[in-house]
Amino acid sequence: MTELRAYIDKLAQATEISSEVWLVVVVFVFVFSLLLFNWLVNLLLTLLIKKADKTKMVWDEIILSSIKPPVRLLIWVIGISHIAEFVWDTLSDIHLASKISTLFVIYALVWFAIRLLNSIDRHVIELQDRYESKLLDASSMRAINKLLRISAIITAVLLTMQTLGYNISGVLAFGGVGGLIVGLAAKDMLANFFGGLMIYLDRPFQEGDWIRSSDRNIEGTVVSIGWRLTKIRTFDRCPLYVPNSMFTSIVLENPSRMSHRRINETVGVRYDDISKVPTIVKQIEKMLIEHDDIDEKEGLVVSLNEFSDSSVNIKVYAFTRHKDLADYQTVKQDTLLKISQIIEAQGAEIAFPTQTLHLIPPHSQP
Repeated sequence: MTELRAYIDKLAQATEISSEVWLVVVVFVFVFSLLLFNWLVNLLLTLLIKKADKTKMVWDEIILSSIKPPVRLLIWVIGISHIAEFVWDTLSDIHLASKISTLFVIYALVWFAIRLLNSIDRHVIELQDRYESKLLDASSMRAINKLLRISAIITAVLLTMQTLGYNISGVLAFGGVGGLIVGLAAKDMLANFFGGLMIYLDRPFQEGDWIRSSDRNIEGTVVSIGWRLTKIRTFDRCPLYVPNSMFTSIVLENPSRMSHRRINETVGVRYDDISKVPTIVKQIEKMLIEHDDIDEKEGLVVSLNEFSDSSVNIKVYAFTRHKDLADYQTVKQDTLLKISQIIEAQGAEIAFPTQTLHLIPPHSQP
């Protein structure tokens, strides 16, 4: 910059035009060049993004789309800082332009990292919805994204402090002592935070799952998983807020991940029809094996189970292929109606509670 100022002074002496005028001309040329360069970079990135959009790979498009605004910002900041350093000589003495450029480089990198993380987040969730993949659910993806963004911001703050001349080691040492004090004062909050982290890592449930725990009378559908609380909507439509630390100490059941639903019924026939029970059992078992919605590979039991007070009980144990409650109820209803038809076809009847009263005739009078 010093050589350029000296050249302007020589040019002013040779042309009898003041150096201030030549300074304005040079600044105008700088700004015009900056505009032209920015436009060319923008055009180049736009063309590259369009070309990347036509390829099968998506990562090149994600990276180019994420880097475009930060690069344009850097061009303007670095260009303007050098123009300002050229116009005001005092700026170069304190290296203000260099510090400003460094700070904006840091912020541009953080901006690029955050945009990239958000783009990856949206793309991965979109792919999982498209192919119904459960490799990483949306809530876990958002949690990882949030952690990485926080890490990027903290790194940017530390680098900013170092650029401005602050001693980072002292700040980190103070942060360690302060973190210990805060940790002791807010151990419940930290327990909830790490409980949420374990939920994201172990993934015992995710948003939309039906969970229940007999330990704490918790049952409902998971609405959202936060860092401190998990929101559950019970089946009577009431919101339930559970601290995440509680999930580390209770037994939790996730019926949403069941592979089949179970039919476990007891059918009673009259004692008068006990001779027909073997045939009824065989017919019920045959019906269940041939039923399209019953998975006999998961286990199937049809047998005489017990002699009850008013009936001979037949145990029917099978698994449906459907997990949805409405579909399960439809299959169960169809199965029970077919069982009743089998019993009726064999000339037997389903028993109901009865009592037999034996009347003893009175002794004849002498």
